Amino acid sequence: TAIKAAVLIQRWYRRYMARIEIRRRYTWSIFQSIEYAGEQDQLQLSSFFTFMLDNFTHLGGASPDLISQFLDPTSDPMKEEGRAAKYEKIEVPDSYPGPRLSFPLTVAHTNALLRAFKQKQQQLHARYLLQLLHETKKFLKKLPNIIHLSTSYTKEITICGDLHGKLDDLLLIFYKNGLPSTANPYVFNGDFVDRGNKSVEIIIILFAFLLLYPNGMHLNRGNHEDHTMNLRYGFTKEVMQKYRSHGREILLLLQDVFSLLPLATIIDNKVLIVHGGISDMTDLDYLASIERQKFKSALRPPRMSIDSSQDKGRRQTKGQLPAQSSDGHRSISTRYSSNHLMKQSSGESSSSSSLSSSIPKSRRMSNIQEKDTSTTSNGCNPLYDRSISPTGIMEVPFLDSDITITPRVPSWEEMEWKQIVDLLWSDPKNQNGCSPNSFRGGGCYFGPDVTLRLLKKYRLKMLIRSHECKQEGYELCHDGQVITIFSASNYYEEGSNRGAYIKLGPDLVPRFYQYQVSKFTRRMTLQQRVSVAEGSALKSLREKLYAHRSELIAAFKQHDISNTGKWHCSNVLEDYRTVSTSDWASAVESVLCLDLPWRTLRSRLVRLAPDGSVEYLSCFEDLHMEQPIKEVTPSLVEMLYRYRTDLEIIFNMIDKDHSGLISMEEFRQTWRLFSSHLHTHVDDAAIDDLARCIDFNKDGSIDFNEFLEAFRVVHKLDSKVKH
Repeated sequence: TAIKAAVLIQRWYRRYMARIEIRRRYTWSIFQSIEYAGEQDQLQLSSFFTFMLDNFTHLGGASPDLISQFLDPTSDPMKEEGRAAKYEKIEVPDSYPGPRLSFPLTVAHTNALLRAFKQKQQQLHARYLLQLLHETKKFLKKLPNIIHLSTSYTKEITICGDLHGKLDDLLLIFYKNGLPSTANPYVFNGDFVDRGNKSVEIIIILFAFLLLYPNGMHLNRGNHEDHTMNLRYGFTKEVMQKYRSHGREILLLLQDVFSLLPLATIIDNKVLIVHGGISDMTDLDYLASIERQKFKSALRPPRMSIDSSQDKGRRQTKGQLPAQSSDGHRSISTRYSSNHLMKQSSGESSSSSSLSSSIPKSRRMSNIQEKDTSTTSNGCNPLYDRSISPTGIMEVPFLDSDITITPRVPSWEEMEWKQIVDLLWSDPKNQNGCSPNSFRGGGCYFGPDVTLRLLKKYRLKMLIRSHECKQEGYELCHDGQVITIFSASNYYEEGSNRGAYIKLGPDLVPRFYQYQVSKFTRRMTLQQRVSVAEGSALKSLREKLYAHRSELIAAFKQHDISNTGKWHCSNVLEDYRTVSTSDWASAVESVLCLDLPWRTLRSRLVRLAPDGSVEYLSCFEDLHMEQPIKEVTPSLVEMLYRYRTDLEIIFNMIDKDHSGLISMEEFRQTWRLFSSHLHTHVDDAAIDDLARCIDFNKDGSIDFNEFLEAFRVVHKLDSKVKH
């Protein structure tokens, strides 16, 4: 009897743990899919802005000057000397209680910064922050693109991954592993900022230790050390909120600092550390010769230089482009800017994509034809051409289809840019070959064969990268030759993942140290932790469904051939419409393209009919707009909600004084840019009606935060809890 009871308990426990694991896995898939979908949106928006800046003097009355202050550093009227003189004139009042810095920095200064930020005292004064950034910029200018370190001068080197504004994780690492010093060196592998609300404090600490211990602190650039990414993911807003009067100066200076960060680090000539990954075109010798400071944003390809032909000869003396190798490795010269979407006259295309044009069809706003994805002779998938005309004329995405330009040969700056993008944006995959990173929309997927080829070529032992959140804080792939390290714990939600860092000694055997910053997670059971993360993920997914309500209903109706259910004359549902589970899953995936296990998620998102079919309209019934605007058409409201983040980015570019207020005319300019990006048209009268409804105090200006709040979706359960 005792043995039977033990077997039953063991069987029950295994089933219980299996159900928990299934929930944990699909929760993780939801978080990652939505995160990467946001990155695709940002790449599309950046692609549209880039085209405008390169090819248009105006668009419906909205000058590119409105956005050039963020996307085109050459348009900045404030020279470097003027900026330096300006911060020196900023006075620090005697009443300022925060840390005071003087240069060169000392240990007392870094201790004061750590103490102030840990105790959540007043932020660092703008005068000191600007000076810190100027000193950091001067120091970074002296560094090469690839830093070489040696363990012979120290016992161990610590490598940390993404922090993403999570100051508590950084402080915990320092507590567990010691502060940076010449005897305790660190490599931080990019993505210091965005998403978290302490990004400013993190870069202050990292830059201060960089200046204090040049041989003890090393920083690689990540894909979020990019002012275009910062517009979407929070760092720009954080800087403007914390340093309103000097925010623009700080942001402009940060553009320079981020562009000067080294691209890679090599330890003992055996371990390569980059933020994202590699591609079949990655050439470390060529990367070492690139003038990295030219690329303020990895999302924005460089303009065609007038003297690029002269520059070509000069660059060949510094570093050669990868050429056709004996193993079928193609030359980088066959790769074209996916932002410009040019058709190659030879018919051959590269396997890796700088800004991948293979974004799912439903995620694009223009009429884009899917191209053949057959495998090339070397086993790699070719780059999709997003909108190529039969005549070889480039068709510009997001704009009217009759706007075309003739393709041109890519400049040397573009070839350099592609190398950098692949380094910052790529991800490993289990299959051999190299293909466009269609999930993120930028960089590539590189397989074990690509890793092995690069390691052999440069006599390396392993590749350490970051860029991807991992549940345990780290992950090994490609037979242990590629290590992913991620240092921001609780990245998606409380208890969603651990953070980790690596210690490498002279034996170059990685030792992993895990942690999780939380006062509450330790008290929660496994089921409670999974439930919290699952609830947050499903909430985000329901909002995603609501944002595509019209498209989803249209897709459901195509499968609802029998036209089940009835509609009340007041547009209130009397009887629910149903489709089969397979049809429901197919319809949702065709619209959202999130590659999720929809059959498994079915019971969490919709209500099932007695016969097992899906009542497909039930996935929308728990959501509603908090402040519905009756004067605006439902289709316009849905569009504004779906693209509210893009709209906010455009607004922030137009709102030059960062007042949070825009005039009616600025609102119209915002909409012109926005509608051009979406390749859609809305009557000016409808926009005027919307503006008048949002102008609550009728002063002729619109508070943009109130505008965004008007299009916020509320979960009915949350509303009940509040009341």
